[in-house]
Amino acid sequence: MKNPFQPHSGWHPIAAALNSMKPLRTLACSAFLLPAILFLTSCGSPGNHESAGGTRPLIAVMAAFEPEIVANREALLPPGTPFTETVINGVRFTRFSFEGRDILLFSCGVSMVNAAMTTQLALDKFPVSLVMLAGIAGGINPSNHIGDVVVPEKWYYHSEAVYANPKPDGSGYIMPEFFKLHCENFQFIFPSEVSVVREGLEKPETQPYFSADPTALQAARKAVATMAPLTWSNRVAKVIVGGNGITGPVFMDNREYRKWAFRVWGAECLEMESAAIGQVAWANHKPFIIVRTLSDLAGGQEGVNAEESTEVPVSKHASIVLREIIRALPPDWPGGSHPQVNSWHPIVPPG
Repeated sequence: MKNPFQPHSGWHPIAAALNSMKPLRTLACSAFLLPAILFLTSCGSPGNHESAGGTRPLIAVMAAFEPEIVANREALLPPGTPFTETVINGVRFTRFSFEGRDILLFSCGVSMVNAAMTTQLALDKFPVSLVMLAGIAGGINPSNHIGDVVVPEKWYYHSEAVYANPKPDGSGYIMPEFFKLHCENFQFIFPSEVSVVREGLEKPETQPYFSADPTALQAARKAVATMAPLTWSNRVAKVIVGGNGITGPVFMDNREYRKWAFRVWGAECLEMESAAIGQVAWANHKPFIIVRTLSDLAGGQEGVNAEESTEVPVSKHASIVLREIIRALPPDWPGGSHPQVNSWHPIVPPG
């Protein structure tokens, strides 16, 4: 699970502002900003796909910070591959062909608001047929280990919540009248569900989670069954397709919160972007799938969190699995297998 305060390149001033903050181990204020950001971006004008470099369907592949970005490029864009680049609102989008499929590679930035903004920007400006992300996460399921890879089916917010005052007599908490309890609380934190709307709905509705695309999940299961084993620390890493992931604007490093999160959501992992990406994809009627490698145990370890030393090597696991999922997608997937004839003018990098 990445440190949200670690500087990284290839991003824009919003992320830079986030990176200048002092580390906080509490839920960040972006949990309250995200619904407004998502509402505003979903109300934007339709994107000009032609001006962004053509109308051929693209598979959007994103990552949040430098180790993940580098791993995606190494997995999908070997030296000598022709590509084009477009910079929009400070975000660098790289287009190229990978084994007959057109790819759009970019950084979504760290945490929920950045991820939501950048995903919507990509959908507005490019003809995206599938949204994908490869990156790292903290492990929540105690049966999993650092280096294991998870491809969750459902993504929940763990930080959409009411923070309640205790009752004077210590017998519980004073809850607002509108709130309906639907799961176990963690001390004063009472999880809630997000209210969402999209074309086809007459009014907002509550949504407990956002689901990865079934066809992409089927491709993931096919890929995992045939790909070469991944290893970490002298063991074969597990690659799990299915289950739940949870998202919030916090670097989680708390043992008791981790235990509670596993009880409530049965989650495989906890991280900072995926549910927001899933919500934007849902709002735009776009399929998505997320691949995460466990870089740490989200507080389940003894001593200092290991993320700083594992983030670079384990990022490669997620990118390799994502690459194999792309290879396993059905040939008739929009933007799928086709002759490698480009409607855009590629740059051929040296080497």
